[in-house]
Amino acid sequence: MNDRQDVARPVPTAIGLRLTGMSDRYPPADEAERIATIRAGLDVGITLLDTGDFYGMGHNELLIREALHGYDREQVRISVNFGILRDPSGGVVGVDATRPVAVKESLVCTLRRLGTEYIDIYRPARLGPGVPVEETVGAIAELVDAGYVREIGLPTVDAGTLRRAVAVHPVADVRLELTGLPHGTGHDLLSTARQLGIGISADSRLSAGPHERRGCVTCAATAAPGRSRAGTGGPHQNGAARLVAALRQVASAIGATAEQVGIAWLLAQGPGVVALVDAGWREQLTEALGATSVRLGKRDLARIAAAVGLRPRPHTRFTGYPATPPPATGSGQQPAPMPLTAREMQVLDLVTAGMTNRAVASSLGISERTAREHVARILLKLRVESRVEAAVLATQWRRSGQ
Repeated sequence: MNDRQDVARPVPTAIGLRLTGMSDRYPPADEAERIATIRAGLDVGITLLDTGDFYGMGHNELLIREALHGYDREQVRISVNFGILRDPSGGVVGVDATRPVAVKESLVCTLRRLGTEYIDIYRPARLGPGVPVEETVGAIAELVDAGYVREIGLPTVDAGTLRRAVAVHPVADVRLELTGLPHGTGHDLLSTARQLGIGISADSRLSAGPHERRGCVTCAATAAPGRSRAGTGGPHQNGAARLVAALRQVASAIGATAEQVGIAWLLAQGPGVVALVDAGWREQLTEALGATSVRLGKRDLARIAAAVGLRPRPHTRFTGYPATPPPATGSGQQPAPMPLTAREMQVLDLVTAGMTNRAVASSLGISERTAREHVARILLKLRVESRVEAAVLATQWRRSGQ
């Protein structure tokens, strides 16, 4: 088997690989094929791997460890969801992702299984009852300060909870599960994340499930009532079925699969939105990445947006950095700069000191590519076009005590 077999043309960084199905949902398969699929995704430009310490009860993280042999760890971002409790049969029995001691204990096991010294994004899979989000974020922030975690992620939360979390520590990414939300709720979260300069990883559960290689769009429409999986049963089943119907209608009209249409719609949501693709083997990944060639018209975008309760956006392609909110209508004023993360502030300090991207990378122990991406993101957030302008703005902030 050729483990480095290409599966498609290079893909935009707006696509991440969601790995949960490799350990939980798909039928049994050759583990070598799972590893080859991860490597195939990396070889065509996917840089984000989304996993969880409870996916296969640790098996998923071990897959990543094996798949990354021979790859530059600095060029791959690993996002880890943690805190779901499972019994010996694999059933979900609870959530323990909010107690500070549980947060730290989970990380120790994850680092050992992945064979890495740090996690790029660490995210509680759910926020359990009884523990304020401030305590959970504070516990992860301590791990950031210690160097074990680079950035904090959050699960799907309401806009108020997101703002409370950001007040404790910068949040890099929030998960948006479109088919698991009450109709219309996603718009508030999406808008708030954009206002705060927070990235969005969109998990609409449109990818392959346990019954069909074509994906969970079919599973969502046919799942038995009361099924607990997000977006496929209980009170949100009608919303999931509505989304499935919209995707199928558009797919039939343009000659694509429903999964491809779903991914294409996510890619059209503007900068800062990453579509998580779920694939268990290379053939399936190839089909999913065909979404990069799908072009949706305004009516298609609006139809799908209506099905998930979001207002339609213009069809724009992802640039890899947070969206720039437009100025208020009629104000004639330039929007205020977006808040920077702690890492971005470090990079800005070095840029202000006159360091090149290579020098920034060396100083912070990151790759030059990562440093370059940080600088580009900073320029976008500060609404400036050059490093010099960013340095001048930073100097003005210091003088004014901001």
